[in-house]
Amino acid sequence: MRPSVAGQIKVNLSKSIKMKEKIGYATGDLACNFIYQTVSSYLLFFYTEVFGISAAAAGLMFLIVRIIDALMDPVIGTIVDKTNTKYGRFRPYLLYGAIPFAVVAILCFTTPEFSDTGKIIYAYITYILLSLTYSTVNVPYSALTSAITQDTKEIVSLTSIRMLFSNGGGMIVAFGVPFLAAIFTQATGNTGIGWQITMSIMGVTGAILLILSFLSTKERVQISEEESKVGYKDIFKQLRVNRPLVILCFLFLLNFGVNSIINSVGIYYVTYNVARPDLVKWYGLIGTLPALILMPLIPTLYKVMGKKKLLFTALSCKAIGLLALFIIPPSIVPLVFAGRLVSALGTITAGAFTWAMIPETIDYGEYKTGKRASGVIYSLVNFFFKFGMAIGGIVPGIILSKFGYVANHTQTTTALHGILLTMTVIPAIFIIIELFAIYLYKLDEKEHKRVLAELNARR
Repeated sequence: MRPSVAGQIKVNLSKSIKMKEKIGYATGDLACNFIYQTVSSYLLFFYTEVFGISAAAAGLMFLIVRIIDALMDPVIGTIVDKTNTKYGRFRPYLLYGAIPFAVVAILCFTTPEFSDTGKIIYAYITYILLSLTYSTVNVPYSALTSAITQDTKEIVSLTSIRMLFSNGGGMIVAFGVPFLAAIFTQATGNTGIGWQITMSIMGVTGAILLILSFLSTKERVQISEEESKVGYKDIFKQLRVNRPLVILCFLFLLNFGVNSIINSVGIYYVTYNVARPDLVKWYGLIGTLPALILMPLIPTLYKVMGKKKLLFTALSCKAIGLLALFIIPPSIVPLVFAGRLVSALGTITAGAFTWAMIPETIDYGEYKTGKRASGVIYSLVNFFFKFGMAIGGIVPGIILSKFGYVANHTQTTTALHGILLTMTVIPAIFIIIELFAIYLYKLDEKEHKRVLAELNARR
């Protein structure tokens, strides 16, 4: 039975989006990644090496905070879908969330002189606040894509530029954060202050970029009053009828959980296994630099290879690079960097393309339910994205603790082996599961075209 067409969206006929607006939109993801990538890559290290929290306690905190954060995302998504202001549904969150986001990020990398218990409480409070402010900004920012345009080619172009800036932000963080932290630590003679100043620079820059993104974009896709009647129950309805969305959420859970593990443990691997802490920034840079070449090629790769083949190839490349690092002696630095590069090629391609798949699940959800619940669907994706990060946060802490890792000490052979396993073999196992999930995704190019044709006919 065909869903009701009451309240279908009204689309501005102008489909062409100027490059200026695409770049302006992409600066929002650059801003988010200045903070997200810093947290993903360095917060565990900061807690254990600088703030003085044990690896096990930090790992447990990552899990608890991410679960709280993930549970709040669907709530935020329903609120966003009901928002109606003179600035639109999604853009206001970029404007009003920018400064709180930056302030809480700085507090996260601040080291007050508290007792051990006080430090843990402080870390929980600031980390929870950071996660919630990130969601309040990032859920509507992500959903903004579907409000800027519905043209498929423009969505791919918009997402590709966004991912280019996103990975550019990751590259800046990978190289710049440890570089700046070292400089300011040396200048002040205090590691904690060095990290705080570094995060202040990233946070303030991020806030400015979010405001710029707000000013640069326009919401063209307008919805009727009926269409805005999205409630919490629509979350469960989407999970029940939107199978492509469910599989995509599972891919986000695994893929970004793996990324979180790799990013968190990478700094330990270079510091202790490779025994070259001076190479941390270069190791991070190699993990993000290929984005400058790959992102502009994503639309072409998709056209030539198709959805499933592209994802399968990217994830296989990611696994091969990780397993190579397991075999390569860490003393052979050039080969270590080669393995890192191979893994990064797959990581960047798979990550970018999974984000580009979200709009088609929104189309499918509208096809099945008659409602275009952009905020709800992006919040569901964020839920699994962050739950994956929770897994990625707790796994390193628990495993490193079990293998006898001790902060700021020479590590035992057992601890070094634990670091290596955590960064290579364990993520590779998750990637194999991802490869199987890809085969279950039935919303291929032909089916998506059919869905779009049906939606256009209804309108």
